Formats: sequence, structure tokens, C-alpha cells
Amino acid sequence: MDSTLLKFALPALIVLAISAAPASAVEQNCRFIQAKADREACYKRQEEELASKRKPAAPVNESKTLETLRQDDDAVYRSINNICRGC
Repeated sequence: MDSTLLKFALPALIVLAISAAPASAVEQNCRFIQAKADREACYKRQEEELASKRKPAAPVNESKTLETLRQDDDAVYRSINNICRGC
């Protein structure tokens, strides 16, 4: 049983280690650059890469939101006025 576990677990761990190495290398290579200007340029490149990978947030249009809220309020007020209050 130990040999079958070793046959499957060891290659899986090797593949995981190989695939994780480039990602961590990208994040850490800027720390070891001695020249300040080059290091800051490296950090800026990384920041731009991360920003391009992120999903841009949809802009919130407040005027449309306020407009729909006003329409909803008007509909509620119209329905309230139709209620018989003295019955």
C-alpha cells in the first residue's frame, strides 16, 4: 500500500511544486533588485499586470439609480392614495 501511495503522491507533489514556482518567482524577483529605479519599475510592471488581470468594476450610474427609485416611490404613492382610509 505504501508503494502505490508513493507512486501517485510523489508525481503529484512534483507537478504542484513545478507549477507553483513561476508564480512565486514573479512576485519575489523585485525584492532582490539592488538599483532602486529598476526595483520600482519592476513593482510597477507587476502592479499593471495584476490590474489587467482583475475584472474592472462596473461604473455605478447614480442618476439612473435615483431615477428608478423615484419611479418606484411614485408607484407606491399612487397605490397608497387608492386605499380607502375611512372605510
